[in-house]
Amino acid sequence: MEFTILPVTPYRQNCSLVWDAAGRAALIDPGGEADRLLAAARARGLTLEKLLLTHGHLDHAGAAAELRDRLGIPIVGPQREEQFWLDVLPQQAAMSGFPPTPAFVPDQWLEDGATVEVGALRFDVLHCPGHTPGHVVFHQPESKLAFVGDVLFKGSIGRTDFPRGDHAALLAAIRRKLFPLGDEVRFVPGHGAMSTFGHERIENPFVGLVPGD
Repeated sequence: MEFTILPVTPYRQNCSLVWDAAGRAALIDPGGEADRLLAAARARGLTLEKLLLTHGHLDHAGAAAELRDRLGIPIVGPQREEQFWLDVLPQQAAMSGFPPTPAFVPDQWLEDGATVEVGALRFDVLHCPGHTPGHVVFHQPESKLAFVGDVLFKGSIGRTDFPRGDHAALLAAIRRKLFPLGDEVRFVPGHGAMSTFGHERIENPFVGLVPGD
């Protein structure tokens, strides 16, 4: 698998463009700047097949409906509890000073344990609520790489002070679902630099080693 990170919107959200050896591609969390994302795919000769969403916050999902309409490709994910946030995308945009953004329903909801295929690539889906209720993570086991949205960051974790946030659920998802994938697994967070689960398991002050680990 090949990938590149394309930070978008004033929040510098890490949209990821991923593709297989045949150039079949997906955008993970296309939060904005649709023209720039399309140009990045064209410059690499890629064919976009799917739009994958970790969750429904504006900076992660803001360009998804536009790209679906322009390309005729499906929006896949998050988990169905995230309709709560997708329904208020217009209000999120108005409050943040973003261009008008429509509410939408994904073409496919995802559940824990599902798989998503993009060309020859297979992503395992983990439902990791806490930051938002329907947040999912995409894990590509062959590449030892995960796209974690706003669940985990280098040195930090996702906020849980939004409506339907759950701090205990977020910590449980990180410790019970992400860390067991392996210390060597790299991850692309929703914002900021990449890290590994092993580094965060030991060094992250919010979710690092606890007695008994």
